[in-house]
Amino acid sequence: MPGNTLKRRCIWLFVGGLTLLPGFAAVAADELVVYSGRSDKFVKPVVEAFSAKTGIKVVLHTAESTALLNKLRLEGAKTPADVFISNDAGNLQVGSDMGLFKPLPKEIGDVIPANYRAADNSWIGLSARARVLVVNKNNADAMAIKSVWDIADPKWKGKLGVTSATNESFIAGMTVYLQSWGEAKTKQWLAGIKDNAEGRVFSKHSAIVSDVAAGKLAVGLVNHYYIFRHLAEHPDAPVAILLPDQGEGAMGVAWNVAGAAVPKNSAKAEQAQQLMAFFVSAEGQRMFAEANSEYPTREGVPAADEVPAAGSYRVAPVPMAELGKQRNATVDLIESAGMP
Repeated sequence: MPGNTLKRRCIWLFVGGLTLLPGFAAVAADELVVYSGRSDKFVKPVVEAFSAKTGIKVVLHTAESTALLNKLRLEGAKTPADVFISNDAGNLQVGSDMGLFKPLPKEIGDVIPANYRAADNSWIGLSARARVLVVNKNNADAMAIKSVWDIADPKWKGKLGVTSATNESFIAGMTVYLQSWGEAKTKQWLAGIKDNAEGRVFSKHSAIVSDVAAGKLAVGLVNHYYIFRHLAEHPDAPVAILLPDQGEGAMGVAWNVAGAAVPKNSAKAEQAQQLMAFFVSAEGQRMFAEANSEYPTREGVPAADEVPAAGSYRVAPVPMAELGKQRNATVDLIESAGMP
């Protein structure tokens, strides 16, 4: 599984083509360049609103978060990037540990609770997603599931949908479980879901939701917003969201955040900080939340109406920075279990 190992660990290999990602053309001196690991539809409305307010142009260079972080490292002082956006807290913390980012002023970073940013404000979380279970409402046993632990039960053999273990959300969720359960229990759980998946893993969460809705699967482990996307298109679909691990003393739901940082070699740090300040403003936070049914990380800004309200359920108290700091330990465990 060498290819998977490289992707999971974010090992930095020099690949000539990496510095020539599609669409990376030269930009004017007065434009702010954003390396974005998120789809344009989630970021473009926010940066357009920023440009309308400030007159500062923003150019999005979009690719996978890991590839962009690698590109940023390779470019060094020559990077044109002024802001880096990742869809995963793990990548952000890896970049911070490598010294790629410039800490933000407290008046910007401290707007976001400490659990959702780096300790030194070198990156901040902008929107959060919950790791939940999607179940078929016609399956009474599935509707009765209480914990993520339960999906490792052999009763779900051939009825469980999970993504590939190279998926960033899978790795992030695993880190939360590992921190909450410990190594032995987490390894036992991995063995159970591997067996239940019967060698079939998914590249997309949306495909898991679709198969659960069609009755091909009983339960799937997904990010919460994929369920609401499906219901928006198929309002009568027999799927439900289950928020696991809510009992007394339970670990709570695993969260992950998309976030942003200012590269230390940005030539336009002041303008970049203006953009970051807009990202964490109430207006920016509402826009991020509405674009993808995610949770604002700024307290007091409500999530979209369709999602369970933040604070209405227990969230695992694992700081988002740990998703990067513990990444290698998580990957070691995943690989020892032989997860595809």
